[in-house]
Amino acid sequence: MADTSRFRCLSPLFQSLLFKDDDCPTNTSVEQKAVEESVLKCYRTFRSSLDIYPDMPFLDREMHTDFLTKGLQTLSSSYECLDSSRPWLCYWILHSLELLEVIIPEERALAIANFLGKCQDPEGGFGGGPMQFPHLAPTYAAVNALCILANVTNKVFNVINREKLYNYLMRMKTKEGAFKMHDGGEVDIRGVYCAVSIARLTNILTKELSDGVADFITRCQTYEGGFSGYPGLEAHGGYTFCGIAALVLLNHTERCDLRSLLRWTANRQTQLEGGFQGRTNKLVDGCYSFWQGATFPIVHMIMCTDDDDQNLSAERWMFHQEALQEYILICCQHSHGGLIDKPGKARDHYHTCYCLSGLSVAQHFIGGSLSNEIIIGNPQNRLRPVQPVYNLSLDSVMMAQKYFGSLKLPSGAANKC
Repeated sequence: MADTSRFRCLSPLFQSLLFKDDDCPTNTSVEQKAVEESVLKCYRTFRSSLDIYPDMPFLDREMHTDFLTKGLQTLSSSYECLDSSRPWLCYWILHSLELLEVIIPEERALAIANFLGKCQDPEGGFGGGPMQFPHLAPTYAAVNALCILANVTNKVFNVINREKLYNYLMRMKTKEGAFKMHDGGEVDIRGVYCAVSIARLTNILTKELSDGVADFITRCQTYEGGFSGYPGLEAHGGYTFCGIAALVLLNHTERCDLRSLLRWTANRQTQLEGGFQGRTNKLVDGCYSFWQGATFPIVHMIMCTDDDDQNLSAERWMFHQEALQEYILICCQHSHGGLIDKPGKARDHYHTCYCLSGLSVAQHFIGGSLSNEIIIGNPQNRLRPVQPVYNLSLDSVMMAQKYFGSLKLPSGAANKC
């Protein structure tokens, strides 16, 4: 008989975590119970297989790699709706492959960089595809993708026109300290994070660009503790990551109510499923494995700089890392490769990227000189550690810092420091 005591999802009291509606069913409670039943089915199947395969669960690296590498070559017609997100597809696939430690041939790396260059607007920024208007989201994705490819050859960085990029970011900045996603576009905290991350990676973050930005971010933190997309709206996992990560990049983490943020984020880990939900009373979703999960190492890092940090663990993040790994490995792997939102959903590159990113966060505790690994199942499940603020590997971040750190500010930004 296999040892089941290693797994939270197989503990004798696990069924007690089922949602209770107090005999007052609602649409929300009905959906929650349906999701829990689909998750329980996965955990039961896992239990029945454990006697035959005692090193389960295992990450099917080969199937995922095949799904991802095919996506770099050709995509089916069902991806037509993502024609304005092609740099995102490059980033999602490349980041997933770097976490799986798959080597990209130099010829392919240069070909991808050449394609991304065709997405760059003559006046700065990257569009969702060639000849498309520049937009902060695909600009962020393009820069991150190039940072990953720089591990193969730093020639790919020649694609980026830093002076035009700086001018573009300044055009997107608003008087309230936020950023438009594109000309005439919406203003929200996503634009702030994208702009600040781009600027920090490419070494064009000036006082002019950052002035007033922390003020806008601070106004997005809600009474619950998380961050909303815009002041006065509901706290959300993706926006919360953008808010706290941007404050780190701006060196203004003192502006955040950390305890309130930590309480809200910790309460987003679902009791039975083990994964994270994006908002209060919402369903679990694999992508929040990163958006919520990455907030914990960021908060941990900030708290470690405080004088009163004796209660912080030197081995673990402040969420149930094993529970998240169980949810991702047992419930979110598609049988034909790729990862998914929740059981029964279709696979896609977005969820593959953020499930793997969250899995990496859950596996690796890295705090200054301290490190600890928590790997459930097969030891080969281990992924490359992720840098949570950028959602890139540590190597990719260092490649960007080394390359762009040696360059002077563009002429248009040099006198704006």
